[in-house]
Amino acid sequence: MKTWKKILIGLGGALLLLIVVAIVVHQSNKGIVTVQTGKAQRQDLAAIVSASGEIKPKTYVNIGANAFGKITRLYVKEGDRVKKGQLLAQLENVQSSADVAATKASLEASRTDAIAAEANLNTARADLNRAKADAERSQLDWSRAEGLFKDALISRADYETRKATWQTSEAGLAQAEARVAQARAQLDSARGHITQTDATLTRASDVLQKTIYAAPYAGVITNLPVREGETVVIGIQNAPGSTLMTLADMSVITAEVKVDETDIVNVQLGQAADVTIDAIPKKVFHAVVTEIGNNAIVRSTGVATSQTTSSSQEAKDFKVVVTLQDPPEDLRPGLSTTAKITTATRSQVVTIPIQALTIRQQVDLEAAKSDKDSVQAAAPPKNASKEKKNDEIQGVFVIRNKKAEFIPVPTGVAGTTDIEVLSGLKEGDEIVTGSYKVLRTMKPGSSIKIDNTAPKKEESSELLVPSTERQSRA
Repeated sequence: MKTWKKILIGLGGALLLLIVVAIVVHQSNKGIVTVQTGKAQRQDLAAIVSASGEIKPKTYVNIGANAFGKITRLYVKEGDRVKKGQLLAQLENVQSSADVAATKASLEASRTDAIAAEANLNTARADLNRAKADAERSQLDWSRAEGLFKDALISRADYETRKATWQTSEAGLAQAEARVAQARAQLDSARGHITQTDATLTRASDVLQKTIYAAPYAGVITNLPVREGETVVIGIQNAPGSTLMTLADMSVITAEVKVDETDIVNVQLGQAADVTIDAIPKKVFHAVVTEIGNNAIVRSTGVATSQTTSSSQEAKDFKVVVTLQDPPEDLRPGLSTTAKITTATRSQVVTIPIQALTIRQQVDLEAAKSDKDSVQAAAPPKNASKEKKNDEIQGVFVIRNKKAEFIPVPTGVAGTTDIEVLSGLKEGDEIVTGSYKVLRTMKPGSSIKIDNTAPKKEESSELLVPSTERQSRA
């Protein structure tokens, strides 16, 4: 036999052998699922609720205009630190100052009138005492003259003279009592004028005081929307010119964040939080939850549900305030921030990656078990509820003997990437973690092939084509 025929026969045999091997390998790989795996491990776990918001001082006040007038002096500028009682602004006060001065003068005049009325009352009281003495002396003389006249010891003229003197003294006494009453009324009137004028002075002083603005407490001027020479108004909320400035007490800084309605049930007062501020990257501030809102806020409008007349199915948030324990001095209100609130912690518990969890229906698990045992599943009783067939069971696929076995697992606290397993698994168990498509479609008992290499990022060849060429193709 020629050499080239032998070569051809050898090549044909080798090709046939390769085909047989490929068919065998293909048949053996049927039903094998390629998966990614992880292991159940014991570790510390913390449940975190993340929410965004802004920095706000715990105490701040919008100093509004209490009077109508022009700003004649601003003693501060935005960003200044002020002390309690420090002057902040001055409005024009010519008219109010004149009113105070005039009222003070009237008050002094009223006090002088009261002094004169009191002196007049004292004089009237002295005259009354003298009139009483004269009346008593005249009465005694008349009584004595009446006895003498009966005994014919004095003449009628003398008797009538003493009687007239006594009557005159009685009249003088009545007149003195009237003058005392009049003087007392004048004193009461003068004192009433003092009270009235003093009240008028209080009112005028209050009007004058409202043209001067002082700091109610120490803090920082965080907003100053007005300038000297502008006219401010009173009684118009949120109108330009009605707010002079905002004073914030920066000694206690909070972060006001909005927590999703699905997470608010886990947030409680006193829980620890880590706060990050966009303006201060790579730095974490410790905080504590100090306030939890009870009223939901519609996310799209920012309006509380109690202020709306119609119900809404839109997403809602709840306001949560966390107080920073170590705020820096250069913080400013309004800075964007994110708070991560630790709602629960577990120490050294068995955990698995969250993506390993999957859901299977009870009927599917029973069918898979029947196929595994090569026994036809018995027909369910006629009175079996349809809901029981469709019961969903949460669990994971555990790799045992190169097959995926579905294990129901109850779970506890969920962290950022891992979740606590209460029972069903032990530390070191190898479980299927991906891919998502495999976890969704894989059946219990499937043969598996482990491939934990990082998936390659597939780049579309279309993206590699220059834009001009893509346009020309179009």
